[in-house]
Amino acid sequence: MEILNLSLPAANRFASNYLAQSKDVMPFFHYHFNDLNEDLKRTAELKERSFPRIETATHIESFMARFGTSEAVENSIEKLKREDSAVVIGGQQAGILTGPLYSIHKVISIIKLAEQKEKLLGIPVVPVFWIAGEDHDYQEVNHVYVPMEEKLDKWTYPKKIHSKPMVTDIPLDQEICREWVRNIIENFGESEHTKRLLEFAERQIEKSATFVDFFAYIIMELFKDYGLLLVDSGDKSFRQLQRDFLTEQIVNHEAITFSLLEQQKQIGDKGFPITIEAGEHAANLFYYDQKLKERILLEYDRAANCFVGKSGRVTFTQEELVEMAAQYPEKFSNNVVTRPLMQEWIFPTLAFIAGPGEISYWAELKLVFEQFNMKMPPIVPRLNITFLDRSVEAEVTQLNLKLEEVLQRGTNQEKEQFLETVKDKEVEMLFSSVKEELLKQYQFIEAKTAVIDRGLLPLLKKNESYLLKEIGFMETKLEDAVKQRHDIQLKKFSRINLALRPDGSPQERVWNIFYYLNQYGLTFIKDLMILPFEFDGLHKVIKI
Repeated sequence: MEILNLSLPAANRFASNYLAQSKDVMPFFHYHFNDLNEDLKRTAELKERSFPRIETATHIESFMARFGTSEAVENSIEKLKREDSAVVIGGQQAGILTGPLYSIHKVISIIKLAEQKEKLLGIPVVPVFWIAGEDHDYQEVNHVYVPMEEKLDKWTYPKKIHSKPMVTDIPLDQEICREWVRNIIENFGESEHTKRLLEFAERQIEKSATFVDFFAYIIMELFKDYGLLLVDSGDKSFRQLQRDFLTEQIVNHEAITFSLLEQQKQIGDKGFPITIEAGEHAANLFYYDQKLKERILLEYDRAANCFVGKSGRVTFTQEELVEMAAQYPEKFSNNVVTRPLMQEWIFPTLAFIAGPGEISYWAELKLVFEQFNMKMPPIVPRLNITFLDRSVEAEVTQLNLKLEEVLQRGTNQEKEQFLETVKDKEVEMLFSSVKEELLKQYQFIEAKTAVIDRGLLPLLKKNESYLLKEIGFMETKLEDAVKQRHDIQLKKFSRINLALRPDGSPQERVWNIFYYLNQYGLTFIKDLMILPFEFDGLHKVIKI
């Protein structure tokens, strides 16, 4: 394996500006990323604050016990207890089979940055992955894509969920999952690694009771030797650590919303789109209905001085919410605004690993953090990675394509240009001429028909359309014959597209890590982890 660094724009304009540390966006952050002086300022700030280190470490140790431990994990737990330690943290939903590649890229980013910062600053730095188990968007986590005949095929986990439970509460039917996963891996195509990968997947399924379990078991099997710690935001015992902070959110809900909207106004005035949907009545908190297994977003009714759920399904006074937060914190969960606050209260965060979308929404939270006399941590863009198989690289070279352009927009434009060069222009002109002459003659026939019998005009139009359709059919057949003669070249364009820009999307948003584990074996992750990654904002093309 080797890394090729390329300068590519981020997925959105705001993130591109942030990568460049542009003066247009930096006023919305407290720190510049990847700057030693800023890291030193951040560590100094963390020393001035207190965190529930022992309680958090104890919870993580208990939570992770069932996922299998390692010396590196045990060391990380001990580090977290130390008063001078910090964490590098990031998170994602618990996608089935770990979801799209960007989840794996985020884990790698967290571990690598923690290693680098520990060496650079001389303090214990712990990698922490925050599983967003409290999220309820099942449609986001229940599928993977499989390449089928040079196209994408979406494979959805075959179990319907009709309510909106937190992902941490979604049970995993082991028998259904085992068959589904086996079919997926077999459809990746048999390799020398397929048998071992199937056995690996089945071992994780056998131990898993929920979607989050399945995600966590796989992640820990792949990354436990690097000291990665996991938390599940939907875990009831983790919510016990949050009771005092939930109270803070409830009591200060109006200030949180006001600060958010004010920051959004400032960002909008700079010409950037707003990421977080919020109105002046937002309470930025979900109530979890245990019977329905469903999260209900709360809003604040200022006139009635109470908190209400959608369509008036639940109603609470502030006093009732505060009492519930103290006694039953598992009844609440955070939204996109308050989750970063909760993370900041619990963990001494040296850096937050963010994707392009997260960079945008964190910018909207600066005034929210200041409301609680805190600064946002340095927001470090996660590693953007593309895996480039040597055979695909060879085809890119053979077709004289520019890799940077392929990664940004695929090969469709070049494919069409190639087809233009191999088209039989004479045949194209002949068909164009025939259709033009046909339409011209039918104008004369239409004029005569109108004089003789206007009732026949619809039939005439139908006859004209039929003939044009038949001519078009033959024209298409000849075009297909030309394509067939150049099928080898055209398939190269399609294979490159499928590998690097599937269905017009970045590779990391479509393909799943199991596709690569099937091709290159379970040691694929270890091979990746020895590479010298740098957090320099450049796109990492990994040649394999």
